[in-house]
Amino acid sequence: MIVTEHLQKSFGPVKAVRDVSFVAADGQITGLLGPNGAGKTTTLRMLYSLLPPDAGSIRIDGIDPQRDALKVKTSLGVVPDARGLYARLSARENIAYFGKLHGIGKAALEQRIADLSDQLDLHDFIDRRTEGFSQGQRVRVALARALVHQPKTLLLDEPSNGLDVMSTRALRDMLLRLRAAGHCIVLSTHIMQEVAALCDRIVIIADGVVAADGTADELRQQAGTSELEDAFVQLIGSEEGLLA
Repeated sequence: MIVTEHLQKSFGPVKAVRDVSFVAADGQITGLLGPNGAGKTTTLRMLYSLLPPDAGSIRIDGIDPQRDALKVKTSLGVVPDARGLYARLSARENIAYFGKLHGIGKAALEQRIADLSDQLDLHDFIDRRTEGFSQGQRVRVALARALVHQPKTLLLDEPSNGLDVMSTRALRDMLLRLRAAGHCIVLSTHIMQEVAALCDRIVIIADGVVAADGTADELRQQAGTSELEDAFVQLIGSEEGLLA
């Protein structure tokens, strides 16, 4: 479980995150929904301790990532916006490198990579250098790398950005299986279809603050509309957010 309270983060005069509080439960997919520049990526970077918050608190399974970042990272799987693959390494080597960092033994790591290759359909390119990979291939390798140590919590920053239809379907199927297994998943996105297909709870962020928080039905009821997309636009108070 993730609990954040009144997170704030500024970069010079720019207040990227002004007041973000939400709870992400185990066995659920929590969507961070908002227009570009709303503060979603900055919030995720604070969750996985890449950025320290200026104010507010974070607890991941009761642990403060600012006090014990290493312990938190062992329970986290992260797919960042830039994917973070090493271009000169093969897909297998990228995954294995992170597995070794997490202390997985050789035999167990080989089996884990084989399992992930099956689940994410990596076989056609598992031994190719990641330089020149398509966006879909990069996302699948980044997801395998994030899952190699079997983390309890998964943080995803716009994972379907640039994916084709088949890759998007495969990603969604994987996330639904992880949810069913009891994982806590936080998904940052601005794609309405992705939210509708995956998210148990939706946190709408606009201009660095939480504009609304609830299930899809609760948000539609709050906005007084039958369409989630219309509810989103009303709750952030701008047509500018209509990006799906």
